[in-house]
Amino acid sequence: MLRAPEGMQEYQRMAAHFGRDLVQLQHELHRMKVATKEKDYPAEVPQAPDFLVSLRSHTVWEKTPVKLFCTVSGKPNPIVKWYRNNVAIEPLSAPGKYKIENKYGVHSLIISRYNLTHPQFTVRPLIVSSFHFKLHFHKGVLIPLLSSIHPSKLEVTLLESFGVTFGTEGESVSLVANMVVVPDLPNLPPEVMWYRDDTLLMPSRWAEMSIGGGVAKLTLPHLNKDDEGLYTLRIWTKDGTAEHSAYLFVKDATPTVAGAPGAPMDVAVFDVNADYVLVSWKPPNTTHEAPITGYFVDRRKSGTTDWVQCNDSPVKVCKLPVHGLTEGASYHFRVRAVNKDGISLPSRIVYICRCYVKRIIFWAPPSPRGRAPVWYLIEKVCDSHIWQRVNTAVQLRSPRYPVYDMEDKKSYRFRVITVNKYGSSEPSEPTAAIQKVDPCGVPSAPRQVIASRNTKTSAFVQWEPPKHANNLMGYYVDASLVGSKKWFPCNHRPYKFVVHGLVPGDTYVFRVQAVNAYGLSEESQESAPLFIDAALSTPSAPYDISLLNCNGSSMTLAWKRPKNTGGSKITSYYLDKREAESVEWKEVSPSPAVHRTFTVENLTTGVFYEFKIQAANLAGVGLPSEPSKAFACEAWTMAEPGPAYDISFWEVRDTSVLVQWKPPVYAGAGPITGYFVDMAKKGSSDFVAVNAEPVGHCYLKVSGLETGASYVFRVRAVNAKGVGKASDVSDPVCAKALPGTKEIVCGVDEETGDIFLNFEACDVSETSKFTWSKSYKEITESSRVSITSSGRHSKLTFVNAEKEDLGIYSVAVTDTDGVSSSYSVNEEGQRLKMLDLSYNIKHPIVPLKTELNYEILEKGHVRFWVQAKKLSSSVNYRFIVNDKAITSAEGYKISHDVSTGIIQMTIEHFTKANEGTYTIQIHDGKAKSQSSLVLVGDAFKAALKEAEFQRKEHIRKQGPHFSEYLSFHVTDDCTVMLVCKLANVKKETRFTWFKDDEEITVDVPPNPMSGSCSLPIPMFSRKDQGIYKAVLGDDRGKDTSVFEISGKVFEDIINAIASIAGSSASDLVLQCTPEGIRLQCYMKYYTEEMKTKKMRIGGTSEMAWMQICEPTDKEKGHYTIEIHDGKKSHTRTFDLSGQGKWKLDFHLHILCDLAPLQSLSLTCTVCGDPSPEVTWFKNEQEVVSDDRFKITFEGGKFASLTINNVHVEDSGKYSINVRNKYGGEFVEITVSVYKQGGDIPEPKLGQMAKPIVTPKPATPAPQSAKTPTPPTPTPSVKSPTPTPPPSVKSPTPAPAPAPKSPTPPRSMRSPTPPRSMRSPTPTKK
Repeated sequence: MLRAPEGMQEYQRMAAHFGRDLVQLQHELHRMKVATKEKDYPAEVPQAPDFLVSLRSHTVWEKTPVKLFCTVSGKPNPIVKWYRNNVAIEPLSAPGKYKIENKYGVHSLIISRYNLTHPQFTVRPLIVSSFHFKLHFHKGVLIPLLSSIHPSKLEVTLLESFGVTFGTEGESVSLVANMVVVPDLPNLPPEVMWYRDDTLLMPSRWAEMSIGGGVAKLTLPHLNKDDEGLYTLRIWTKDGTAEHSAYLFVKDATPTVAGAPGAPMDVAVFDVNADYVLVSWKPPNTTHEAPITGYFVDRRKSGTTDWVQCNDSPVKVCKLPVHGLTEGASYHFRVRAVNKDGISLPSRIVYICRCYVKRIIFWAPPSPRGRAPVWYLIEKVCDSHIWQRVNTAVQLRSPRYPVYDMEDKKSYRFRVITVNKYGSSEPSEPTAAIQKVDPCGVPSAPRQVIASRNTKTSAFVQWEPPKHANNLMGYYVDASLVGSKKWFPCNHRPYKFVVHGLVPGDTYVFRVQAVNAYGLSEESQESAPLFIDAALSTPSAPYDISLLNCNGSSMTLAWKRPKNTGGSKITSYYLDKREAESVEWKEVSPSPAVHRTFTVENLTTGVFYEFKIQAANLAGVGLPSEPSKAFACEAWTMAEPGPAYDISFWEVRDTSVLVQWKPPVYAGAGPITGYFVDMAKKGSSDFVAVNAEPVGHCYLKVSGLETGASYVFRVRAVNAKGVGKASDVSDPVCAKALPGTKEIVCGVDEETGDIFLNFEACDVSETSKFTWSKSYKEITESSRVSITSSGRHSKLTFVNAEKEDLGIYSVAVTDTDGVSSSYSVNEEGQRLKMLDLSYNIKHPIVPLKTELNYEILEKGHVRFWVQAKKLSSSVNYRFIVNDKAITSAEGYKISHDVSTGIIQMTIEHFTKANEGTYTIQIHDGKAKSQSSLVLVGDAFKAALKEAEFQRKEHIRKQGPHFSEYLSFHVTDDCTVMLVCKLANVKKETRFTWFKDDEEITVDVPPNPMSGSCSLPIPMFSRKDQGIYKAVLGDDRGKDTSVFEISGKVFEDIINAIASIAGSSASDLVLQCTPEGIRLQCYMKYYTEEMKTKKMRIGGTSEMAWMQICEPTDKEKGHYTIEIHDGKKSHTRTFDLSGQGKWKLDFHLHILCDLAPLQSLSLTCTVCGDPSPEVTWFKNEQEVVSDDRFKITFEGGKFASLTINNVHVEDSGKYSINVRNKYGGEFVEITVSVYKQGGDIPEPKLGQMAKPIVTPKPATPAPQSAKTPTPPTPTPSVKSPTPTPPPSVKSPTPAPAPAPKSPTPPRSMRSPTPPRSMRSPTPTKK
């Protein structure tokens, strides 16, 4: 039978006391055999059976294994039978409960689980011969027999089986056991049974079982807390049964609402009747959740998917009668717990087949019953004489009914009324007075909780039952890590058990709650703290005794530590010796050995000796080792060294291991100079040398191992005479790091600045100690380091780290499975880094975000400031200027802000005397910091200049001032606007424009109260260059803004105009002139200063043009105009290829200057083949020839329109349309007639340009005044080139839209309209 690790340790602990007797018996038999092996005995003489060693009484824990021993003699060998209450025990009658063994005459009975109810048993040895003797002996305890015997012919051996398993609700878990079956018949697998808490499990939707291929598996596809418990696999074998058990723990699933309780469990339905059932359940465990306030029960009819809540309000007791069921129907039930935070997940669904009437009747149905189905009404009465209805909302059809909500210490009487559709009967006779006698309420708290060790990951918890049990269902156990104050549940079903899943090396306390149908009791008092480790027991036997040296009269021995120390430190070893030919063991020394080497004195030369050793701990003396080999007591004289010993393994990782050993006791003819280490895989004898050259120390780190593979090692010492004898082969070591292994961490203490090495062990025991070493030599006492250890942590601190502290530091944890680690402090750079960090902590500084800096404030004040990353409220600091400490006084303001870490000093009046070096010294606790700023020379002059400027600016802003100085922008109609913004103005504030120091008169006076003023410059050109000035003032002061338009500023304005004009440029059009043809491009505004390419020949304010005189075929081709605005170019193209087109040349000629009552002749030369038709229009209306308008077309070439007696009313837009079969052309011109002697107005600065169209009046307009040469300009504030606004409207007059002409319309204008606008220079005052 295979046991789990926990069970095996428990078995060893319990069997340790009994195994010693068995060993003694075996050695006594050996002594008898040796003593009598040379004697001749006559034929065997019959001998009656006799007990050489009788049974003895035992005191054991309930449900723990027990092993009983006895030794029987007799000739011939007796047959031993075990009895219980004079009934013979057969192994197959109680499978898994016990096992009977017989080895060398020692008979044993192994009881797997002891029960307090087991009676006494008997052992009877029977002689099988002609002699018949019986001897009876009664003592001990035994478990009861099973009711039947199940024989089997298969031999089954369990190999690997499931251990303690943890799961969560909703998950799937499989419990798997591997086995060897002989014979392995595919059609005849072993008979396997699965149990949960000794209850046989059957295959269902909640449990799936399989057996085959040497594997037995139990799968729980959807875990629920109902599945928690002790699972047992029992397999029938030839010798009885093979059995394995382990716990399965199920945690609550994550609730849908935080803080909601876990789901109830063990939902059961009983007392099934025709129209109601009684549902019961067990409450969940709660540790940190709020107390449960009640439960909801839901039902679902089979074949449907809708759940119906059975109770409107939560019920506080763990049972509920459910009414309103349909007779013969099947139902499913589930339960949900409720607390103040929410509702739990539902419990596992329970199913009942059908509701039928039970034959339990609490009252007799009426007779006769009437002609219709009946139901019953129940009434009760208490102290008063008023009857109250009990089942108000339920039609009760069963002659029974459970009554709840009865108060304590009150008597009730009941009566029943029968009802059908025809009416109700008379009430029955009342019952006798009935008083509630069932105890109610939760049980009292359990008492005297005691926790004791069980295994390295579990504890055994015991307690006294509560004083008031009140129908106790079981207990919940909670645990808490000492110091954490956080409790976690150990079980989720209320029963007793061993607490599993604890962390070895931690200390826990436990508490217990009792559970019944009313809920959970108060928590018990906490148990005493328990350190988690295996239960104390005597150690196992030492092994591998080896000889290290012999001088002819003494031998030095060494041995290996017991594999199981019994949970306590081994304190001593007891040695026995004997001569090889003797059976008598003698004590080597009255004083036990403390270490695992010992020199045995007073031996006889030439005699062979055997030795055995026993280890002792706090629990007692353990089992003796196997006798050693026979060692000859002969002096060693070989020149080579003796064997090394005590090979141990540390720092075991996935691909490496550190091998350590102790040097030989016998050095040979000379000192030992090194060691060779050999290794081989487990099970192999092919050793290979790990190191090609001998190592001079007693350790070696072996790398390059195969992860998960096991290796064995041996060591050979070397001296000048050669290689000595190899050590004994080590125990196998697996190249696999322990789970949770951590390495040493090097750091610097943030408080003291000391450099330290810190290690956290993944496993410790109560007796564990941390052993630190340098170069793998234990550090015992040292002034260089200090060592502190607590719990799982150990720290080695360097007192004053120096170069001599370089080396490899390692730590090992005793009484563990090799928990260890190392750290190399050999790199000089790493040491310096740690020293620097240590120095910074020992001599802390205040970390600064910024060094000392300065800034100029608006009043000309200068602020010196520094910002620290963090400041405390107790910070101290001082400013030093030119070696003189500064304090807050007149002219200086010093302050700090802890939240931002800013320390500042403000000098209100910054002068030349403030030139020099500025320093701030900060003290914050132990930390210090200093920052300096040198402000001399050009840096100081710049700061002083800026301070004076800001001081003047502050004074300027006390009166009316410019908040934004003059700048320009170009409007959509290409008008240049000079703009500025004002502040601190009032009604009396005056605003004046100047150009070149001459005041500019504008049509609309500026309004300073609006906050801004602007000066428009229409039709901008080079003549508008100059120095513009805006003056703002009142009784509080005056402010001036100067803007010079020249150079780069002028180019920026032209580019801004070009951007808008280029975006508005029309396609190139062809215009006929008397000299030839002209390509024209119309745009919102054009000036010769605009950058154009390929057509920069001429133009007007509305267009750019290129004249081609006397065009010939060589002028054919593509013509392009490009307008550049400084960032991009705007391109327009015209094709003059002339492929297959007819030629049309036309010219418009004004014959004379006009005045009223004169004549006007409009003449156009037309060329076309065939000769075109000519039509004249005025304002889009066709002109008909009459007395005033005479139309002529001479020679098919000259077309004329003559207007006699011209009047002002003849002004308008005139056009000519010529067409033939190849197409047509449309030319228009605007004619303006003015009264003779009238002036034609021109635009001025401050007003937009007015649309004025030629012809010129008879009297020429006066010439504009010459612009005076401006004086040398003063420095002005220049504006960066603004982005020109998008173009919307042209500044020049555009013709009004007209209806479409019957000929293809053209938007061509007069080819060369003369300018009639003067330069926008200011008028002289």
